[in-house]
Amino acid sequence: MKFLKNVVLCVRPNKWKSLQPLVLLLVGLLSVSCSHSVQKISASTESRQLSLNENQLFTTAHGTDMKLSASGSVTFNEFKQPLETQAAILVNPDKQFQTFVGIGAALTDAAAETFYQLTAENQEQFLRAYFDPEEGIGYSLARTIIHSCDFSTGSYTYVEEGDRDLRTFSIDHDRQYRLPFTKKAIEAAGGHLPIYASPWSPPAFMKTNNHMLRGGKLKPDFYQPWANYYAKFIKAYEQEGIPIWGLTIQNEPMAVQRWESCIYTAQEERDFLKNYLGPTLEKEGLGDKKIIVWDHNRDLLFERASTILSDPEANKYVWGTGFHWYEDWKDGSPMYTNVGRVNEAYPDKKLIFTEGCNEKYDLNRIEDPKLAARYGKSMINDFNHGTVAWTDWNILLDETGGPNHVGNFCFAPVHGDTQTGALTFTHSYYYIGHFSKFIRPGAKRLSTATTANHLSATSFLNQDGSLVVVALNDSDQAVSYFLTIQGRSAEVNIPPHAIQTLVI
Repeated sequence: MKFLKNVVLCVRPNKWKSLQPLVLLLVGLLSVSCSHSVQKISASTESRQLSLNENQLFTTAHGTDMKLSASGSVTFNEFKQPLETQAAILVNPDKQFQTFVGIGAALTDAAAETFYQLTAENQEQFLRAYFDPEEGIGYSLARTIIHSCDFSTGSYTYVEEGDRDLRTFSIDHDRQYRLPFTKKAIEAAGGHLPIYASPWSPPAFMKTNNHMLRGGKLKPDFYQPWANYYAKFIKAYEQEGIPIWGLTIQNEPMAVQRWESCIYTAQEERDFLKNYLGPTLEKEGLGDKKIIVWDHNRDLLFERASTILSDPEANKYVWGTGFHWYEDWKDGSPMYTNVGRVNEAYPDKKLIFTEGCNEKYDLNRIEDPKLAARYGKSMINDFNHGTVAWTDWNILLDETGGPNHVGNFCFAPVHGDTQTGALTFTHSYYYIGHFSKFIRPGAKRLSTATTANHLSATSFLNQDGSLVVVALNDSDQAVSYFLTIQGRSAEVNIPPHAIQTLVI
């Protein structure tokens, strides 16, 4: 792919009158140059007649050796009208929607500790595999935790118990694993990796149940100290050379978990944001941080967004609304439409998928196609409903699906064996890569539709002009479908339980 590089020049007017004519001439020339540059940049994502037959197809399919494998190209001919009995995908580059921010995962304690038990060679392989856009899948976003969560080897905070004034605040705990691991990730990503942070629970003394685990609420008289805690965390991490791009207010604020958790009603989260957290970050010079509300499942997404974003004083601090995928425990059906409803009601705010993983780790299920398909379906549907960024949960776990201090073992796209130092790349890793490797920050989502339920798709136009189509077949049968773009059609074959990316 080709990337446009821009140079911005600055001219400071000279104070001597004798040089004013020359300065005016230079400014005029610069204006013409800048105007031309802006036109070129804006045109890069506009619809244009594509060279459709200059394309590459990549495929990952269960039961085969194809894992993000180059699988030739497709040939576009005259438009083919699909029959009702035929599968088809239609992409309309003239209809463009949200701007893509990035795809990534959480750099948890569990991931960091597992990373440092890999062989040195596999540590390097891991970093390349995730963050290198050429040799790997080009992650461009990351999440971190504010002190402990369940995927830590134990509960801890950054202050001594009872320290209301936060005089003992220190991130020394993170120096052994998480800080160096995060720095390596940033370096592997080319020196730039937007990171947002999330807390699972305030310190025990700040909560109504006097415990970090099993729910409880933030005591009203600790709203301000807790807001100060976020600011101290951000400044401490940035002092270590880890810029914090944004933060969520609370991970899963409606779930009483056996691990670190804290409950906020929609009104409580709204009031904490507008009266404490938002003003505190502004006062501390951190008003540029992207604040994300909710950070829980799609089922209550619209209710939470409506309560907070309908309040002008809270709304002004909000960058976007975050959500997870675990609502399907109710009936097995993800509630993608709620993502679209929030996007429709609040189009000036962003939507970001902040967490998802396959629960209940079992090595015998590692080849189950449903694990990877859950990623493919979610990413396609979430993007098609307006999501700008998508973050997986743990970027790496060990051979047990941990470490996790309450036994909540889960799958990750990559597992590291702490006994042998070896790495296992699951199909989920490759499925995610079909998006993250080819859809780059700044891309525009395009209007895309399919004619078959077992075939889903999304598409994006990158800033370099390349068009990316991702198609998923979650059925037991191979599918032949017609792909139509700009009035021309190609017949494409996709294996059963497979995902494909076409780059034009």
